[in-house]
Amino acid sequence: MEPPSRHAGTDIIIEDARWRFSIPDTERAIRRALTAVARQGGPDFSRSPAPSILLSTDRIVKRLNARFRNKNKPTNVLTFEPVSPIHGGDIILGYETVRKEADAAHRSMRAHLSHLVVHGALHLAGYDHYQPGEARDMEGVETRTMRQLGFGDPWRQAGRRA
Repeated sequence: MEPPSRHAGTDIIIEDARWRFSIPDTERAIRRALTAVARQGGPDFSRSPAPSILLSTDRIVKRLNARFRNKNKPTNVLTFEPVSPIHGGDIILGYETVRKEADAAHRSMRAHLSHLVVHGALHLAGYDHYQPGEARDMEGVETRTMRQLGFGDPWRQAGRRA
């Protein structure tokens, strides 16, 4: 049995029941991902405000993406920086896109959700992937974190770089 998560204060809102049906003990999977990323050099939310996590639908993600990013389409994860020093930021995921990506990569929903929570947490910590060096660093932390969680390299699919 795993010790209690240090991220018990993370607000997790599950708007769409499909998340719970697809990932038993959804909240635990999220808290494990946040704890694991801290162990790999990512943000340690036991020392700083934890993000809020919203598990929603593509419709909601599309609306937010259009309003705040000027991209009128859904995406797998949106990350919003903290609005104040006492807020940890927001990580928002759309069910349909996450499910489609998990199926296409032959990964479980638990593995893919964990990866996207890690990815979002790293964005909140200042990591990015727009430049090759940045992407390499971020992907390295993601890969180590996912292996620590017992999952494979999230950037490999059938033996190739995704």
